[in-house]
Amino acid sequence: MTTALTGWMLYSLWIVLGFMALDFLAGLYKSLRTATFSPSLILNYLQDTLYYVLPLLLLASLSMLDSTGWLVSVGYYIGAFGLALKYLLALKNKL
Repeated sequence: MTTALTGWMLYSLWIVLGFMALDFLAGLYKSLRTATFSPSLILNYLQDTLYYVLPLLLLASLSMLDSTGWLVSVGYYIGAFGLALKYLLALKNKL
């Protein structure tokens, strides 16, 4: 599978992965501080990568096949914005 991540697609993917990492670190810190660490914390982020990031990468690879040139890209950016907002709100609730 080859992905054609343009500049803005790559930046939005970095933002999503950055918010995922910050949320993971905040959750890890909170669980270690309260002594409630469990492996499900790590498994949830692996699951989120499979459920959320992989479809973004699939949309990026489908953007080459889009004859309009913007339809799949708009779906990609809406999905990336939704994910960034989801993890930003989760990070706010953890802090």
